[in-house]
Amino acid sequence: MIERRTVFKAALAAGAALVAAACSSENGGTALPTGAANADGEGGAQPVAKITAEPAAEAKDVSVLKPVVLKVADGKLTECKVTAGGKELKGDTAPDGLTWTSSEPLGYGKTYTYAAKATGNDGKPVEFKGSFTTINPATQVRATLNPSDNQTVGVAMPISVKFAAPVKDRKAVEKALSVKTDKKIEGAWGWLSDKQVDYRPKEYWPENITVNVEAKLYGVELGGGAYGKADVTTKFKIGRNQVVKVNTPDHQMRVYRNGAQVKSYPCANGLDAEVDRNTPNGTYMIMTKEPTAVFDNARYGYTNINKKWACRFSNHGEYIHENQDNAAHIGRDNNSHGCVNLLEADAKDYFDSALIGDPVEITGSKLSPPMASDVKDWNYDWKTWQSLGAK
Repeated sequence: MIERRTVFKAALAAGAALVAAACSSENGGTALPTGAANADGEGGAQPVAKITAEPAAEAKDVSVLKPVVLKVADGKLTECKVTAGGKELKGDTAPDGLTWTSSEPLGYGKTYTYAAKATGNDGKPVEFKGSFTTINPATQVRATLNPSDNQTVGVAMPISVKFAAPVKDRKAVEKALSVKTDKKIEGAWGWLSDKQVDYRPKEYWPENITVNVEAKLYGVELGGGAYGKADVTTKFKIGRNQVVKVNTPDHQMRVYRNGAQVKSYPCANGLDAEVDRNTPNGTYMIMTKEPTAVFDNARYGYTNINKKWACRFSNHGEYIHENQDNAAHIGRDNNSHGCVNLLEADAKDYFDSALIGDPVEITGSKLSPPMASDVKDWNYDWKTWQSLGAK
């Protein structure tokens, strides 16, 4: 009896040692399940499924523009989560269960953590864990887009993208810009400064078309460690074709619709005898419409002069506006400081017909177009305009 008890206790001790060995981990980490012993008593085969990720685990400075993709070979995905700061990244698993792809942009300067599971073709589960970090820009540059949504503008209106800081990589920006219309037109982007790029067609826009603009600037490297802060878009309409033409010696402001003259107003333009006071030659556009405007020019001795029905057409300071006080010269002489003076009733009539973006074409003057303005798109010939694109 004593011998039998001793043998039984020895057998129990040996069994306990075997169980402890099966649950241990050589590196002291979390134990992973192993395959069951086979009929010969040998260890089970490893699971066949393998999960991989793009970007790879531990990747640094990952672009925020590329989607996250989880893939499985020899199995099907059963669970996919990618999180940052407790928020789950949106994504979808393909119907065949082989891939999961994110469906929203990544954030700047974030750490994303993978947690994926799959079941192999052998029926065994596998897991995938890891993390990666995205680029953290030195600066994020905001951009604005004009015209804004749902505006109806004239046929000379350019599309303008303005940046809060200078752009070094102009090619990268232009690749992120697109213009779509419901009529085929020829147009091009031109850089007016390192903070402004405009798009204009070769000729005036066709009337009554819709223009869709996308500036997909988020995640775009602008150079010098700067990246686009956000995408901006706009959708606007081109209105009827109306063009103002002033040949300064004629003292008449003529208005055309679709090439046919519909109005002619007597006017007084910039003083002929003093070139600096000439209304400058060039093609401009209506920039603002102001029912009343205050005019100041200390150089010529006037301040706080109020005029009605003012339509600005140049950043050089030129307007089409009412000047009833100058009625004796309107239609007869050019004596203004560069503006186009109209009688009050005519100024109101024109004001009511005008759209922001309507062309204003000035000829007959001795003064060249002021090219310091940031609204000078139409004062470049087409070949020169094309040369202003990214090199």
